[in-house]
Amino acid sequence: MYEYIIGKVTFISPYYIVVETNGIGYQISVGNPYRYSGKTDQQIKIYVHQVIREDAHSLYGFGDLDEKQLFLKLISVSGIGPKSGLAIMASEDHGGLINAIESEDAAYLTKFPGVGKKTAQQMVLDLKGKLGELETSEVAVEAMAKTPSNQAANQSLTEALEALSALGYSDKEIKRITPKLEELGGQQTDEYLRNALKFMMKR
Repeated sequence: MYEYIIGKVTFISPYYIVVETNGIGYQISVGNPYRYSGKTDQQIKIYVHQVIREDAHSLYGFGDLDEKQLFLKLISVSGIGPKSGLAIMASEDHGGLINAIESEDAAYLTKFPGVGKKTAQQMVLDLKGKLGELETSEVAVEAMAKTPSNQAANQSLTEALEALSALGYSDKEIKRITPKLEELGGQQTDEYLRNALKFMMKR
């Protein structure tokens, strides 16, 4: 079982990143692939969890050990698989997630894709009182030196919308917040995605 991988980010898509080490490229699913945009071809350390099934061997990646431990807690809940767990982690508001579980705020939890009322209640039942040891953490994103052009900004918005779809949000949900993202303008993909996830949680 892998604990972490140290290597260079060589490819970024809405669904995963590729980290190359010792001549091998590892496809790693992460909640927000574009937060690694400023680290392309730079060496990073990414914590991973491997899921082995009959039809696939998958790696899920996290910026630090706390993120990984929170993910493992989430997928221990009945009704939450790795993809749903990753979508929940993508908002990066881990403090808000933990507070919602501790305060039994099912309404907040059902805002995540793939989480219905029953699953939200199960999250509270299984995890309340068990997340106190996990500290919230953010992965720093390096700022770009130049403001993106309109063309680059449009590409960034498109990539962010594709990433939302990859996380499991419906076309209807995505279309609802697209105008709000367009009003922001001139952002990197990672920034668009972070704001999009905030808008999703306010619905």
